[in-house]
Formats: sequence, C-alpha cells, structure tokens
Amino acid sequence: MAAREPAVPEAPTPPADVSPPTDPLASWPADTRLSYQLRGWFRGELYGDARVQWQREAERYQVRIEIDIGPFASLAMTSQGVARPDSLHPDAYEETRRGKSRVVRLGEQQLSLEGGRRLPRPAGVQDTASQFVDLSHRFASGLEPLEVGRAISFWMARPGGLDLWTYDITEQVTLQTPQLGPVQAFHLVPRPTAQPRGNITAEMWFAPSLQYLPVRIRINQGKEIWLDLLVEKIEQR
Repeated sequence: MAAREPAVPEAPTPPADVSPPTDPLASWPADTRLSYQLRGWFRGELYGDARVQWQREAERYQVRIEIDIGPFASLAMTSQGVARPDSLHPDAYEETRRGKSRVVRLGEQQLSLEGGRRLPRPAGVQDTASQFVDLSHRFASGLEPLEVGRAISFWMARPGGLDLWTYDITEQVTLQTPQLGPVQAFHLVPRPTAQPRGNITAEMWFAPSLQYLPVRIRINQGKEIWLDLLVEKIEQR
C-alpha cells in the first residue's frame, strides 16, 4: 500500500482590515483659543484685550470673537454652522455692540440680512467671524498657498449686505509678540470693495509656525480710528 503524501496546509486567511475609518474633519481642531493684547486710537490711545475661541463638536462649529476696550466699548461676533472637509459652512452670524445685536441667517439657498432683505447664497460664502478660521484652515491644509503676491477672494455676508472680498498677500514680516517671541507671518490686506458698506476693514497676519493662526489683526475705521490685536497666548485641546 503506497504511503500518502502529507496534506498541504491551507494558507491562512488574511485578517480583515479593522482600522477605524479616517475622520474627514480631522484637520479641524476641537477647541482653540487665542488671547490678544489690544491697543488702538480713537480721540486718544486705547488699551484692552481680545479673544478668539473656536469650538467644534462633530460637524457643528462655533467661532466667537470678543473685543473689550476698558470701560468704553465691547464687541462680540459669533458664527455658527457646519465644518466641512474643505471649508466652513456658516448658517448664522451675530454681532453685538452696545447691547444691540445684528444678525445674518445663512440658509442653504438664501441669505436673510438685516431689515428682512433676502439674497441668493453664493458658494463658499463666509461671515465676519468665520473668515479668520476658514482662511487659517485653507493655508494649513494647502488648499490655498500662503505666498507673497497671491490673492484670495470669497463672498462675505454681513448684516448690511453681501460683498466679494479680495485679500492680497503683500509681505512676509517678523512680528515681535509679547510672550511667544519673534514670529514669521504673512500680511493680508483687503482691497476696496465694489460697494463699500461703511469704512471698516481688517488686515490679518497668519503665522505658518503657529499652525497658520491669525497672530495679528488690525481693524481700521477710516484713517482716524484703529484697533491692533497682537497674540499673547494660544491654547488648544
């Protein structure tokens, strides 16, 4: 009787891939807080402080900017909406000054402005508060190169209207911050809008070494009134 050849063992079945799915929103932090030193000018020197707070839970986000100028004035701006992989999708913006609030509702198809005006919602629209975080994310993710000579345009909704804003990246400079030392940052300057609604504009400086966060913000109201915010502390969770 012929001897049997030993059976060849079957190849083991490779284990199933059990790695968790990639979070499409992982590039958006859960909680970031920036504190700023404030100085300015309005019929004399002004001093105060400001804060920018970003919070996200799943896809929902809130950006809140608070500016305090001693006993003289305070301003709060809040944006809420949905964080998408490539941009923010705000659905409400509110600004409060001297106890009075102004609101923009950003629906899927229409914007509801102050006074009941309605306009079609353009693609990629931001608001006064969300623009800072959305631009930071664009630069950090590489969606927008942060390079001198480039320009960035997007629609921005404010209580008084809707405008196409363009920022020119004009220079790279070294900022001397109070606690973080010298920081390299890129300076963004807004172009005049086609239909100016008041004379308030904001210049911004974004720092690649600090996760492309806005380390300096200068708010100008004409040539006679300005506020300059320079970062003091950054906290992330």
